[in-house]
Amino acid sequence: MMKKRLILLMAVLLLLAACADGGAGSPPENVNFDDGDIIEIGERFFVNEITHIQLNPQQYLGRTVRYEGMFFTEYWPPTSSYFYTVVRHSYGCCGRDGNVGFEVYMGDIPTLPDDTWVEVTGVLESFEYDGQEMFRLVVHTIAETERGAEFVY
Repeated sequence: MMKKRLILLMAVLLLLAACADGGAGSPPENVNFDDGDIIEIGERFFVNEITHIQLNPQQYLGRTVRYEGMFFTEYWPPTSSYFYTVVRHSYGCCGRDGNVGFEVYMGDIPTLPDDTWVEVTGVLESFEYDGQEMFRLVVHTIAETERGAEFVY
């Protein structure tokens, strides 16, 4: 329980790395860099696009990302604090289902009830936790919207 947050994030990254299609060196063709340089992650290629960002974070640090998913709150006992994610469910490799998305840093933005479907826009940043480099979105906007596909693959 003490390392639940780190284990959750590492499990998502390992799951995505194991399931990713090749070609991790260049952005997927369907990533939309238009609209003021906002990276729009669509529903159809959600797992591929999130995976590419997580496997190649240096290409995306400081960039604005927008996507939809479910908002969740998690408690992290070692720091007695909460962290938040916006994710979609994905069929994992080897029969294991997982969550695909990012931790989101809310700052002063009010949180939402768990399982609220949202559109989130934020800037990808890195931070260090327990000697590990981690990545999250610093939220600019987050708003409830019409529910999309919860399971993506």
